[in-house]
Amino acid sequence: MKKICLYFEIHQIIHLKRYRFFDIGRDHYYYDDYENERSITDIAERSYVPALQTLIQMCKEHPEFKVAFSLSGCGLEQLELHAPQVIDLLQEINATGQVEFLCEPYSHGLASLANEESFAAEVKRMSDTIKELFGKRPKVFRNSSLIYNDDIGAQVAGMGFKGMITEGAKQVLGWKSPHYIYHCASDPRLKLLLRNINLSEDITERFTSNPIMADQWIDWIASTPEGENFINIFGELVTFGIFHPLSSGILEFLKAVPVLAKQRGIGFVLPSELCEEQSVGAIEVPYNISWVDEERDTSCWLGNVMQREAFQKLYSIADRVRVCGDRRIQRDWDSLQASNNFRFMTTKPGIQYRGIYDSPYDAFTNYMNILGDFIARVNSLYGGADNEEIDGLITMIKNQGDELAAKDKEIERLRKKLEKYNPTELEEKKPAKKAAPKKESAPKAAPVKKAAPAPKAAAKAEAPKAEPAKKAPAKKATKK
Repeated sequence: MKKICLYFEIHQIIHLKRYRFFDIGRDHYYYDDYENERSITDIAERSYVPALQTLIQMCKEHPEFKVAFSLSGCGLEQLELHAPQVIDLLQEINATGQVEFLCEPYSHGLASLANEESFAAEVKRMSDTIKELFGKRPKVFRNSSLIYNDDIGAQVAGMGFKGMITEGAKQVLGWKSPHYIYHCASDPRLKLLLRNINLSEDITERFTSNPIMADQWIDWIASTPEGENFINIFGELVTFGIFHPLSSGILEFLKAVPVLAKQRGIGFVLPSELCEEQSVGAIEVPYNISWVDEERDTSCWLGNVMQREAFQKLYSIADRVRVCGDRRIQRDWDSLQASNNFRFMTTKPGIQYRGIYDSPYDAFTNYMNILGDFIARVNSLYGGADNEEIDGLITMIKNQGDELAAKDKEIERLRKKLEKYNPTELEEKKPAKKAAPKKESAPKAAPVKKAAPAPKAAAKAEAPKAEPAKKAPAKKATKK
């Protein structure tokens, strides 16, 4: 039976304000509040609210329908601040039991390409946030913009995730189909779910320019070769209302999908359910892939000198930020990591949206001014120490953390080992072990010579009586 796994991304761009050079060192507030509130409110009203209301209706009318969402922590913060009704709708659709929330980096940033510890910390924060908001810890991971390589997969597997979705890029698949379950080449524990590019972008990219009917789209899925049963459709929720106006009939298209799928014997499945399926083999991804641009790589964020300089300077202080414990520093760090900051700097042709910036050079200048001020604030937390002293302190803290983690693992290992024994058997064994040494020590404790010097005479008097008793049998034996 063919099954559709449907995912939607909800992510908000945080606009950093135009930073004036003469404010550096005095003004540490980096946000364009007006633009942030305007854009988020607009997207919520035109897209998120009507789209989520439609999906809730679909869940209620079609018990077999299922859908997954991927949320960033920074996006959730912005929604809570400017559009809390979106959070309410997400909780309402979660209550249907037909929804799954994926985990991703909290900042929707590029830490997976730069710093393993920062990446792991972000993922844990996002996992905790999903658990707190929606009651379940995520089992499937989705990196920012589906960025993936074998090393990232191995780290994600080590975090305990069952699966990860990434792009079904041609340079990775070759002749293979994205409609099977694969696994990470570096760690077979992690299942790989690959997005079908064409079927996804028929909706997200081409719906207005090349309109299709829902029955035609379902027919394409039904006509996939036998055995190719798992079709991953991933797009942004702003597809509905922002990329394509609601007047285009795109919500009507969405509503028709479960009805037509049922008629053709096609079902729906959640990502964690796909991870229970058997893998057909490993997919080797030695180089970075993503779902962005024709190249499906990371060149849109790191393709020119400006982007790489900003990226390297940002993550040069990643360890310092992670251990500093300052909440405002952490908030600004999350915003500075957001991948859109680097995308605004791209010089690749065809980029139409640059946020509040006029050009990639304008975006770079503003970002580097903010980053310079931010780095000065971070370093000031370490009492004016130079870089070598700070790095030494960070290394010491990291080593101490590693030692504690190792001890925790050893304690956990011993605890699990003890749990294998029957508790009643342990109770029976404990007294036996304690009683044995007591019996052995009793004879030694009785003749305490230091404590009782007075009875020496009595001991001497008794000694002669004991000796004849031993010799008597010997004499009798000689007479015989």
